[in-house]
Amino acid sequence: MPRIIVDVMLKPEILDPQGKAIVGALPRLGFTAFSSVRQGKRFELTVDGEVTEEILAQARDAAETLLSNPVIEDVVNVEVVEA
Repeated sequence: MPRIIVDVMLKPEILDPQGKAIVGALPRLGFTAFSSVRQGKRFELTVDGEVTEEILAQARDAAETLLSNPVIEDVVNVEVVEA
């Protein structure tokens, strides 16, 4: 069954305390190549049958209205992944 993957990230101007905590912990664990981290959310929507343009449009609409908070988050990716 195909899945629709939706990735949501905080808008660039919104502070990301979890990302700051992660970037602070990375050097203590030996990961020194990273200067910034932004954390986000990933949703996997499973579809029974074929993913049509109408279903993909519904997924985009759900991403904008339910899966993200448009005041502080951007939907950065909506893609179909075949199982």
